[in-house]
Amino acid sequence: MNQKLYDQIISSFFTCDAEAITAIFREFLQAVQAEGVLPPAPHMSQNYETAQVNPEIHVLPGNLKDARDAVFPFFWGTDSWQSKLHLENVKGPANYASLIGGLACLLKNPNLCTDTYSHRSNELEVKAVTALANLLFYHTDDPWGVFTMGGTISNLYGAKIGIERVLPGAMQSGLNGVRVAGIVSEASHYSNRSIAGWLGIGTEQLCAIATDDALSMRLDLLGEKLEELHKAGTRVAWVTATFGTTDGGGVDDVAGIRRIIDDFAARHGVPAPQLHVDAAVGWVHCFLTEYDREKNSLDFSPKLLELVRRVQEPARGLQVADSITIDFHKMGWGHYPGSVFLVNRRSDLKYLSRSVTETPYFSEADGRRDPALFTLECSRPALGPYTVMASLNGIGLTGWQLLVGRALELAQVLKERLEEIEYCKVLNMQTTGPSVLWWVLPRGRDAKRIHEQALAGEIAPERFARYADEIRRMYELREKSMDPALDARLSFTTSIGHSPHGIALPAWKAVLFNPKTDMAVIDRLIQGIEAML
Repeated sequence: MNQKLYDQIISSFFTCDAEAITAIFREFLQAVQAEGVLPPAPHMSQNYETAQVNPEIHVLPGNLKDARDAVFPFFWGTDSWQSKLHLENVKGPANYASLIGGLACLLKNPNLCTDTYSHRSNELEVKAVTALANLLFYHTDDPWGVFTMGGTISNLYGAKIGIERVLPGAMQSGLNGVRVAGIVSEASHYSNRSIAGWLGIGTEQLCAIATDDALSMRLDLLGEKLEELHKAGTRVAWVTATFGTTDGGGVDDVAGIRRIIDDFAARHGVPAPQLHVDAAVGWVHCFLTEYDREKNSLDFSPKLLELVRRVQEPARGLQVADSITIDFHKMGWGHYPGSVFLVNRRSDLKYLSRSVTETPYFSEADGRRDPALFTLECSRPALGPYTVMASLNGIGLTGWQLLVGRALELAQVLKERLEEIEYCKVLNMQTTGPSVLWWVLPRGRDAKRIHEQALAGEIAPERFARYADEIRRMYELREKSMDPALDARLSFTTSIGHSPHGIALPAWKAVLFNPKTDMAVIDRLIQGIEAML
């Protein structure tokens, strides 16, 4: 063995050279600062073929600067979404308290599977999930939860518990020919279809309930679907409510769904489906649940106080959910991955648990606390607990109320100003949240009247298709004419999650997600629309 070369590797990569590491990290921070004064980065061309044929693994050992050089071009070519002009989707800049937490985690690199691999980091996860559970469930008696690799996996956990509820032992014996179904709303995230497929019930057994014009699941149709499935001999394993649809911020009536599924189960003598809530986007409303509107200590405007009132009652309904998904990396402005799966009752984890004999690799695992015995993953990074707890305690409850309130306020302002334009129509006026969906039609069109006709079923699909083409063309016209240094970046959805009479409604989309976005951005957006031919 070349001992000199070996010692060089130990010195360069396994010995903490604080000065060298901080110098390189400072370079990355300076690049981020430089990016901050630039307009949002355009989508750079990506040459996957070149990347594949040039993997570029160096032969000889180098140093930390070689490591920096290997990734810096891609780092510079990735937008950090710091610009206030980013309104495309439910993604914002990560806050710097989250960065502090992430750095602390990366320095220790714990694996949250067992105490042996994570030590006090497992304790931090317990603190984080309990804090979030108390925020969402409102001081429930015995909550629990785990951080996962993403919202899809968190939703999968809820669905899997549902299968075990209605078909005990399915983890070991499978479905055995029993037809099992799950229920969501038509505005739910598309990943629910993936979950149905991966869990083996089949995507065809995922039933989507139509929404009303507030993008909320129609409870009358939910009751009918439950009866229809039961009559056909199908076991309904879960109902996933959405608390903040990705496009428009629609919120399902969680308390109402609870009453319907419990009544259904009691009448037919069957286990109640798992009531899971996908609150990946809308969970942050819970920071406002206990805001005292009378005292109004943060001097919210009357209009914002009304928005707070509108979010408080639905948020309180979360206390009757069996389980919840939240994504802190969305409106928590944290780093990926920040997804959490929460259960209202710790005992429900029995539906996911394995015995120590089934996990010989973790023979030291303790079923009372070690997640390895009930999680899908065997390796789980601790970035979630570290970034979440750093963010929660760095920003504080009052800080979160200000951030969430500002997002709600700006979205409402944009809705009201768009609604004043004759050829524009806001499609989610009844929802609260940072998302705004709307139409822009050519001048001379009465957008409000066209919308009324679509809701009433007075427009034939082929005629509406022409209006939809116009809405898309107007969006593309703005995209071609916008000034990337001044104009907000928007996005487009082909269906907002509400399809009156079978007609999918497309929309322009803006998400007032970035804390730096201000009234000047909205003014410019309205001016640009009014200046379009």
